Amino acid sequence: MKKKIGIYTASAIVIANMIGTGVFTSVGFQLSAGIFNTWGILLLWLAGGLLSLFGAFAYAELGTHFKESGGDYIYLSRVFHPLLGYLSAWAGLTVGFSAPVALAAMAFTKYLAPFGLQDNVWLAIGIIILIGLMHSFTIRHSSRFQNSTTLIKILFIVVLIVLGFVLPDSSSNAINLSNSWQHEILKPGFAVSMVYVSFAYTGWNAAAYVADEIDVPVKNLPRALIISTLFVAVVYILFQFVLLKNATVNELQGKEEVTFISFTNLLGKTGGKWVSIFIAIQLVATISSYLWVGPRVTWAMARENKLWQPLVKKNQHGIPVAAVWLHVAISVTLALSGSFQTVFLYAGFVLQLMASLTVATSLFIKDQQPHTFRSPFKPILQVLFLIFNAWVLIFTFKDKPRESLIGIGIIAAGIIIYFFDKPVVVNEND
Repeated sequence: MKKKIGIYTASAIVIANMIGTGVFTSVGFQLSAGIFNTWGILLLWLAGGLLSLFGAFAYAELGTHFKESGGDYIYLSRVFHPLLGYLSAWAGLTVGFSAPVALAAMAFTKYLAPFGLQDNVWLAIGIIILIGLMHSFTIRHSSRFQNSTTLIKILFIVVLIVLGFVLPDSSSNAINLSNSWQHEILKPGFAVSMVYVSFAYTGWNAAAYVADEIDVPVKNLPRALIISTLFVAVVYILFQFVLLKNATVNELQGKEEVTFISFTNLLGKTGGKWVSIFIAIQLVATISSYLWVGPRVTWAMARENKLWQPLVKKNQHGIPVAAVWLHVAISVTLALSGSFQTVFLYAGFVLQLMASLTVATSLFIKDQQPHTFRSPFKPILQVLFLIFNAWVLIFTFKDKPRESLIGIGIIAAGIIIYFFDKPVVVNEND
């Protein structure tokens, strides 16, 4: 029997999935979207945290009900129709899990600029391949690597927050606590900015994708999802305030390297370089978590669809190595093509759409099994999640039609492939 993971590793997967490129890069794009008020920016991150928590409740219920690895694919296929499950797995394969890996690897090289390695695509490719190799042996190997890299990530961002609040800031910064936020939240830019925030929160559902690898999932899965999401939400809100507190609007607006800029102002050039290096290091945990979780979803799809059968292959320790290396290959391809912001937006659009569909499945579970997690205030929180996501998707499509159409095109390609594919009979002993 393969080794199971406990709540610590399950939480590490969630936290590492969530804390990636978004929290360190998004505020510059939000300022470009016309959200200058500090209350407005913090409200974005608070709303993202609440929505993620509402979604985590739904996924905890779904994960303890079905108790299978595969996440969205399993829930949508079983509750609605295999086509929707297929599309979720297809979206996860092409952008949902691969795009965050590519973005983190691209950001990894950007933050190594002090070593002259900025935008070194071969370094980005190398780190993806090396981490893919780490997840090709046993769950014990994956767990140890994930836990250690996630611990570095948590310690690093907590230290930055403490330094940001304790050390004196400059007299000129981006803090704006006026009432202008009341007007800014009604602008399309607020909705578009939520895409960046939602992408930064992506991963709140990560542990649900490996449900059958978790020890006592009925107890540990809900705890891992909910506690990790709450922790990350608090960290995100505090961190955005620190970034705004230590740089001006002109310095941050439209920039990806906002963390480097802010902490260079706070700690000087040498301190800024070390912060930049550690941002790169902590991104290793993000890449690792996505290359652990993503292949499990792809494997679940491959197990039930003939076209993807070659990806069913596992090694003797139960690791879906074929799926791992397909995700590696797609992530490498994305790292070689497309700008950071474009990939960020169309991946965020697709992920927001698929997460909405999956949360909707929790409203249609009719035969609630005993000893499963029950979402509080159901269905109010799920309905709020769906309404808010629909609002964000509509405004994003209006404001960023090109990136939104790329996302829709990816889904359309999945529909075409589905109708050329054929289901297979699954042996439950596999």
